[in-house]
Amino acid sequence: MSTPHVLLGLLAPRAMHGYELKLVHDERLPGAKPLPFGQVYSTLGRLERDGMVAEAGHDRAGGPDRTTYEVTGEGREALGAWLARVEPPAPHLSNVLLAKVVITLLVNDEAAARRQLAAQRAAHLARMRALTALKTASACARSSNPPTAASRAAPAPTTSPPWSWGDWS
Repeated sequence: MSTPHVLLGLLAPRAMHGYELKLVHDERLPGAKPLPFGQVYSTLGRLERDGMVAEAGHDRAGGPDRTTYEVTGEGREALGAWLARVEPPAPHLSNVLLAKVVITLLVNDEAAARRQLAAQRAAHLARMRALTALKTASACARSSNPPTAASRAAPAPTTSPPWSWGDWS
């Protein structure tokens, strides 16, 4: 994960100070490695030095002065380039799910591998639905349009994988 790019992405919709940025990070990426406050502030300092963010103002709401930052044009270009870049596959097997599938196919039968993949798929879809609900709730809190039952329903993907079990034999 590129912390500078993640922070740029979180800052892109609106200007924020470091403390708020840390809280938004934790809300939007709850499963990510914890981001210490010190890392947020040091990364903001480097982003400002590199022209990716700029001070947007200062705030003193019942506490210490807080510098608010916004993404610059150069920062938006860097963020767009990072988002457009395809992540290459890792040179070494490091994905636990992939390792489990391969080993399951070696030591069990196809039915066991299908059950394992179905369970993994269900867990990942549940996680995607929870993150979508969090995003919807956050967006609704900022607007006056409450979600409808139809907008809350997250249909499961219906496409089949681009491979078949015969490919693993």
